[in-house]
Amino acid sequence: MITTDAPTEDPGKSHVHNVALTRRRTLLAGSVLGGAALLLTGCSEDSGPGGSRQEADAAAEARLRGQAARDSAALLAHYDATLAAHPGLGERLRPLRAEVARHAAAFGGASPAPSAPSTAPRAGASAAPSASATASAPASPAVPPDEKQARADLAAAERRTADARAAALVSAPPELARLLASVAAAGAAHAYLLTEDGA
Repeated sequence: MITTDAPTEDPGKSHVHNVALTRRRTLLAGSVLGGAALLLTGCSEDSGPGGSRQEADAAAEARLRGQAARDSAALLAHYDATLAAHPGLGERLRPLRAEVARHAAAFGGASPAPSAPSTAPRAGASAAPSASATASAPASPAVPPDEKQARADLAAAERRTADARAAALVSAPPELARLLASVAAAGAAHAYLLTEDGA
């Protein structure tokens, strides 16, 4: 006579096995959900209003904007000093200066009034800055008496400023990075126009 004990032991073992699996799955699912909740909580603390990460990003953006505005103010002072020293360059320089003033305003800086032809000093006082340059920038650069060299110096200032803005792109947030890239490209174009003899 053949007897098997398997059928009598299976129901109890499978029930214990199923309960163990269910508990394991529940614990596993709970730990996964708990980890996800922790991750979401951490994200919301960083990105919430007044979060330290958000404040740090805002402070970094404000510093970049402030520096870009100061760079534009220095460039405006250079344009004003050059216009004062070489009134004959007015037709060529004023459109470029107006664009630099718009850049300064876009970065949050003051947009000083353009230097008027009537305020430009006569040939004897070639290195003196105009009234608007004195009001808008901390210092005016010395301008060479030679017109071509004065344009070359202004072009070099445009290039330096464009390079500084391109370097700032790395740490700038997306919106400010787009503005910096656009203004840097405009500065490079200005430098080209200033050194082009036929323009």
